[in-house]
Amino acid sequence: VQLQESGGGLVQAGESLRLSCTATGFPSAMGWFRQAPGKEREWVSCTSAGGSVTYYTDSVKGRFSISKDNAKNMHMVHLQMNSLKPEDTAMYFCAEVRDTQQCRRGEVIYWGQGTQVTVSS
Repeated sequence: VQLQESGGGLVQAGESLRLSCTATGFPSAMGWFRQAPGKEREWVSCTSAGGSVTYYTDSVKGRFSISKDNAKNMHMVHLQMNSLKPEDTAMYFCAEVRDTQQCRRGEVIYWGQGTQVTVSS
């Protein structure tokens, strides 16, 4: 399984970014995690394989939205990030997980290499 993120960048507070992650293989549950300098990696959002079940960490609820596009041998997971804040600055990683509960516990099967999101004030 290969995971490839895209869509990171530098934006000002209040602006939006859309992250995407392309994954090979059969569609599975996926998650987005982030790690800011000097901090532990934390889960941001998780979605079931079909995209019908989603979870968000409290700090991003109402601002971020996760979605999935599934095909036979590949799938994509997106993270629409609105009303970005400087505290959202981090390296963002997509991850393949077994289910959303394991995702929320940080139990990841595969990691992507990450994409940097920087939000200036």
